[in-house]
Amino acid sequence: MPQLVLWWAIRAALLIFSIYGLLHGDTTKFLMGLFAIAFSHMWDMWQLFGGRSFITRVGYFPQTLLNIFICFGVVVGYVVNTKTNFEHIDVIEHFMAGVVAAYFAYDFARVFQGKSRHLSPALAAMFSLLFAVFISVAWEFYEFTMDRLYGYTLQRSFILDEGGLVDTMLDLILSGAGALFGMFWVAFSKNGLIGKNRKEVRAKVKAQSKADKEAEMKYLAEHGYD
Repeated sequence: MPQLVLWWAIRAALLIFSIYGLLHGDTTKFLMGLFAIAFSHMWDMWQLFGGRSFITRVGYFPQTLLNIFICFGVVVGYVVNTKTNFEHIDVIEHFMAGVVAAYFAYDFARVFQGKSRHLSPALAAMFSLLFAVFISVAWEFYEFTMDRLYGYTLQRSFILDEGGLVDTMLDLILSGAGALFGMFWVAFSKNGLIGKNRKEVRAKVKAQSKADKEAEMKYLAEHGYD
């Protein structure tokens, strides 16, 4: 399958990145590459639980998005930050993070709801947006903690300088914008409003909605509700 080929190509790129760091004495780059490879196997790791794992009901595309984001953030982001004068790679990374988180969360919402109960597309979209925003806030918590405990400058925070606040708020705004974009993208594609197979998807959504409505009416009639 094409997506699996892409996964392994990304992992190969991360492995080369990691080995390059090891050969040049860059421990940070080496470890960064190894951790990124581990995260790129996240979907595979969940397969260890077999059919009991919720991840088996999540499509391949969200994991593909995650792998692309990991490779971009680790390899491209690192190279751009260290080898060029471009200072706005965070803009792309935080926006992409919001998109990926929203796409993941939409599928998660449907999986958690279960096959026997239909989930409102609007509710799934709302969950995806809130989940993505939560992830961006949690990441800022991490950056703040690392800065205070280990003296890093992930938030570009210095004494008597508002740079840390500005950096944090820009990151949250960008992640929020990406989450909003991702919410509409996944909601529209999952409900047949966009995409090359939108007619077939739309027909399935309408059929499911009709079946759910009939089941609800039957339930109400059986229990004496008018």
